Amino acid sequence: MVPGPAQDAAHQVGLAVAHAPRARAAPVTAGRALPRLVRLHAAGPSHHAHHRGGGTQTGGRVLRLLAVNWRDIGDPLGGGAELHLHEILKGAVAAGWQVDLVCCAYTGASTREVVDGVTIHRHGHWSVANFVLPGVVKRLLRQHTYDLLVEDINKIPFYTPLYAGGVPVLAVVPHLFGRTVYREANPVLATYVYGAESLIPLVYRNVDFEVISPSTREDLVARGMDPARVNTIYCGLDHERFSLREPPPRSSTPLVVCWSRLRRYKSNDVALRAFGRIHAALPDARLLIMGRGPDESRLRRLTARLGLQEFVAFEGFLPHEELVANLHRAHVFLNPSPKEGWGLTVVEANQCGLPVVASDRPGLQDSVRHGETGSLVPYGDHEAFAREALALLRDPDLWQRRSDAARQWAAGFSWPRCVEESLDLFERVATAGVRP
Repeated sequence: MVPGPAQDAAHQVGLAVAHAPRARAAPVTAGRALPRLVRLHAAGPSHHAHHRGGGTQTGGRVLRLLAVNWRDIGDPLGGGAELHLHEILKGAVAAGWQVDLVCCAYTGASTREVVDGVTIHRHGHWSVANFVLPGVVKRLLRQHTYDLLVEDINKIPFYTPLYAGGVPVLAVVPHLFGRTVYREANPVLATYVYGAESLIPLVYRNVDFEVISPSTREDLVARGMDPARVNTIYCGLDHERFSLREPPPRSSTPLVVCWSRLRRYKSNDVALRAFGRIHAALPDARLLIMGRGPDESRLRRLTARLGLQEFVAFEGFLPHEELVANLHRAHVFLNPSPKEGWGLTVVEANQCGLPVVASDRPGLQDSVRHGETGSLVPYGDHEAFAREALALLRDPDLWQRRSDAARQWAAGFSWPRCVEESLDLFERVATAGVRP
């Protein structure tokens, strides 16, 4: 019997965090207030003699922050890394910081825009961002006095410590590609990215890091970074955005979802092959693929070769409420990625009571609690994905236990706590005045 409304109806409201099973990676505590206003008091330490940016004076000088990332929250090609950084920067503004963000431009976007109090400076196409954006950062560093330079390293590093001019640098790292980049890019470009990452231990050796999972921390330490400088702060979760006033009931027939950018390295072909096995066992099963990207045409061809066109729907980018409704209707979320920084979509799906079957790989090993909120299976093993999904689809009691645990796990994460911990780290780095 497929899990349905009878199993799920009593559990649409989140369950108490106190009863959550023990985690593989301890979550942050939900529900804490936004951080206090962060100021540099006049008598306190500062490596700058004056402040040229026009920041607010309130019994002391407000910290000014310059951030650089490839994309911003409004970029159609943005993802979890952009959401993560924007939530922190938005929280910094609410806490009294003055914040500038440098990123690449995109069609329809203005060169300068203020979003949630963050002043965004957009320059250059994404394909040349690592050549263009450092010049913009240098110009802003000349024009204003900053207390902290935050670099989000989620593609090719910008090597900001080489030109920060004495401003302390903090590197935010969702994850590094490593050799997984060869799954996505051609050998020449992949080697370029891999080589750029290999210089991180040298260029950033005196820099503090904020990472979003133990897996990323282990990666950096294995590359030679000082463990004392690598700080793990978990992503948050917007519970309101993934809760519906009247959520739809679970589908009366087996419904499986994939939700990611459709890029080759995400390995959604594994999910398609797994669904082929699921459909062979449960002929009324359907698969929704939510997302868009350059791998879509290949995935559509594979769907046709597997004879699954009638049972697989490529949904593209959906309005948020429709996406969340699909997560509430579905029974299983498949995430076959070879590597994630954390797996934010995993926890967002958990908020909707959706168990996850994912690759037993970095990042996903942290966000999925094996045997509790879902299952971890060997990367690329579509038969194992199918086997675990079928176990959930055939056993309503097992599904309900996993669904309950998923809600409990998700309840332990919040953006306010992520912001608070991040700003505590920002303040420590800024006031220490450590030069890279």
